[in-house]
Amino acid sequence: MEERCQAAGEVLLEQPWLPVCISGCQLLAKAWFGDTAYHILLTDMRCVWEETMHASAIQNRAQELNKRLRAPVKAFYSHLREVALPCFSGRGGKEEGEAQVSLTHRGDGGGVSIRLKSELAGLPFHWEFHCAAPPVDTVCSQLVRPLLVMSQLLQTQVDQLGALLARKDAEIQDYKENGATLSRVAHSFHRVVPSTGPCNYSFLGPAPPPLPPPPPPPPPITITTTSTTPRFSGSLGSPGWTETVVASAK
Repeated sequence: MEERCQAAGEVLLEQPWLPVCISGCQLLAKAWFGDTAYHILLTDMRCVWEETMHASAIQNRAQELNKRLRAPVKAFYSHLREVALPCFSGRGGKEEGEAQVSLTHRGDGGGVSIRLKSELAGLPFHWEFHCAAPPVDTVCSQLVRPLLVMSQLLQTQVDQLGALLARKDAEIQDYKENGATLSRVAHSFHRVVPSTGPCNYSFLGPAPPPLPPPPPPPPPITITTTSTTPRFSGSLGSPGWTETVVASAK
């Protein structure tokens, strides 16, 4: 039994958390249904719930909830997997023939119960998932540790992008210092200063005001002379002679 639970937990580690909505409650869910066993995890990001069941327990609950039905455990379980998987994968809807699902919070330690109603061989089929708080190591392995790993990966990507922008800024500055000009004024960005601390992922905060546009460049000044031959005032060789130059702006 313990080995099968461990195997189910390892399979769940490879599956993503999927958004589901049950009775108006927005949840994240993971579900694994094997041959005659299942393991489900639910969370609303405040609490985590799980349930793990195997063949004998499934047989007992199915007979308790469906006294008019007589079938082997594989028949019960096959139908349960068929109608329950869409509910825990975000594919459940209100189409005809789909199971009716409802969720209630229990008072015994903060667990939740999910009731499922469908039809099997023309008779009503009822099922209840009794989810309780999982062990701390399950929460850490299935939720906390993946979130920390993802946060670290995102932080690494932010650092790499900041370093790339800093290198681009250095290249642009090198071009400008060597006499090159930008083809567009909009390409003149502010220099990026990489942050040494953790990034603030406050996506819900107000956006910063836009940067003011850079001032327009001054018009070029062209110096021209009115003649190729200098004109002198005074006698050649006499003190005080000057050359006349005319400057005009274009």
